[in-house]
Amino acid sequence: MNNTKRNLLISFGMWLGFEGIAITLWITKDNIFYLLNFSYIGISITLGLILFQFDYRHARRIVQLLVGMYMLVYLGLICQENMQIEGFWYYLFTGVFEAATIHYAIAKIFGPILFGRGWCGYACWTAMVLDFLPYKKPQAARKKIGFIRYITFAFSFSFVVLLFLNHVENMEKIMFIAFIVGNILYYIVGIILAFRLKDNRAFCKYICPVTIFLKPMSYFSVVRVKCDKEKCISCGKCKKVCPMNVDITDNSRKWKTEQNVFCVWNVSEPVRGKHFEPNFLQDVLWCQLLLRTKRTVA
Repeated sequence: MNNTKRNLLISFGMWLGFEGIAITLWITKDNIFYLLNFSYIGISITLGLILFQFDYRHARRIVQLLVGMYMLVYLGLICQENMQIEGFWYYLFTGVFEAATIHYAIAKIFGPILFGRGWCGYACWTAMVLDFLPYKKPQAARKKIGFIRYITFAFSFSFVVLLFLNHVENMEKIMFIAFIVGNILYYIVGIILAFRLKDNRAFCKYICPVTIFLKPMSYFSVVRVKCDKEKCISCGKCKKVCPMNVDITDNSRKWKTEQNVFCVWNVSEPVRGKHFEPNFLQDVLWCQLLLRTKRTVA
């Protein structure tokens, strides 16, 4: 079987996986929303995989917009579901296994064991906007201020806890307002940091509380990038252009930046060389499609 057919089968397998989740939740929850929701997300991701197969340079951005806009505009603003971390705490404390809790369970807590930080690079509606800013390549070394994300995480948790302890009324309305205000703040802070530090992903590195969930689970991620030391010419180009300051040539699981492949493949075509290979059954799932190129680093 040639690579094209194999990659298309992988894309089809990804779609089947999401359809399996969609049908399972539809039947168990007796709600057709889950069938439509996960079918749409699965089709969007599969489309991106197919576009990657044909070397379409904007494939990741298309997936990011399709999924990110759907979750921000439709689920968040139209359906008034708080898809931020505050919404997760709210639904968790109320014992409701609905949109936000299912979303976090699949995309940010258990899913990363399989696909790492795929959420960050392909679905996050905050990064979706920040990636349009001009500083795709960080202009300076990573700052040692990552502790701020823990403060943000603690604040989000405490905010919801205080609402419950004080028996605040109209919690649903407050969660919706919190979703709107939270996203506005995220965008403002993210854009300011991007221009201040000349780094589009500064918010992701230092502020975003979701990384607290992603960090321990993505450590065990099955799909990862592996550098072929025999083919790598140690030119250092990959380190210079990586938006997340990842040392991609380090094959250990102890990357100081603690980022996964799906966060970082927003680099220029010449540095995505054949000396980077997935270590999950070699060509399985997204890595193989993300990393395939006809050129090596010159």
